[in-house]
Amino acid sequence: MADSLSLRKFLGYGVDEKTPDHSTISRTRRLYWLSTHQAVFAWALKIVAEEGLLRGKTIGIDATTLEANAAMRSIVRRDTEEGYEEYLRKLAAEAGLEEPTREEQARFDRKRKKKTSNRDWKHPHDPDARITKMKDGRTHLAYKAEHAVDLESGAVVAVTLQGADEGDTTSIFETLEEAEAVAVEIGTDEVKEAVTDKGYHSDAVCVGLADRGVRSYVSEPDRGRRRWKGKETEQQRVYANRRRTRGKRGKRLQKKRAELAERGFAHMYETGGMRRLHSRGRENNLKRLLIHAAAFDLSLVMRALMGGGTPRQVTKGLLASLCRVFSRLWWLHSRPATFSAARHSALDPFRRRFAPRYLQPSLA
Repeated sequence: MADSLSLRKFLGYGVDEKTPDHSTISRTRRLYWLSTHQAVFAWALKIVAEEGLLRGKTIGIDATTLEANAAMRSIVRRDTEEGYEEYLRKLAAEAGLEEPTREEQARFDRKRKKKTSNRDWKHPHDPDARITKMKDGRTHLAYKAEHAVDLESGAVVAVTLQGADEGDTTSIFETLEEAEAVAVEIGTDEVKEAVTDKGYHSDAVCVGLADRGVRSYVSEPDRGRRRWKGKETEQQRVYANRRRTRGKRGKRLQKKRAELAERGFAHMYETGGMRRLHSRGRENNLKRLLIHAAAFDLSLVMRALMGGGTPRQVTKGLLASLCRVFSRLWWLHSRPATFSAARHSALDPFRRRFAPRYLQPSLA
């Protein structure tokens, strides 16, 4: 913020004034309760709904892993609080390696199986982080962020944060409950349809969604022929989900889920710089996720009102619209007979694009 003149002006800081330090902002965030951040997120989502950009009837659910602010070399045993190096030297001594070198110790460690289980190891300063393998193949301490996205506007209607070792088939219900609670709070439609990828498919998910009155569009992996003896209810729910998913509407919803869910991940975690977290603890990280999601939802309102989600997009769209309006007026000016009747219609596209919705009736 210190090197941004536009942000200084927006926040009311002069050029010669000192801006708050990062540690000040982090400490302030920790002092506010999680419920306060959830209320801010619901407030931003209510603005999106008032602008007619949110229904919440059909949602897409997807998850991604975020690298925690914790190093693997600092993990300790849950029972004895031993560090990894100390524990490995003890195992090497029990195997007959007296005072092994670093190369011998590393060779001994590679031969072991199930070396870092979350049941045995934790990080002393971030015990909520979980050991997991990232998409690039590296092993890190990480969290799993799960989004529920409205498939009509792309607005994020719910954000949850779990350990990275939590399966998608169990975390989906927490995210769905959060989306339903937000829908009740802001007064939008109830969640009626849920669209997910193959990682969420299971008998329990299909049955659980049906029991909640939610139609499931869960992509089904190829598991071969299955035996349904004694599982008549599960068979009915899975077959119904398969029939919906293979239909035209199911395929269309899956394409929208892939587009809109990934868009939120890209804005919040790639462009927003949160692919690696810089705070510790599940609650503290969730607070920051909620504020980022609220800002993302408000950008949808800006895009609808101003024609762009960033100042560059707004400026580019403004110049293009002005050029079209002036070219239209110049063409009409060369025809005086039609100029008087058509001058208002020439300005209508410009008004509709850049005037707020609640001001348009007075401008017509």
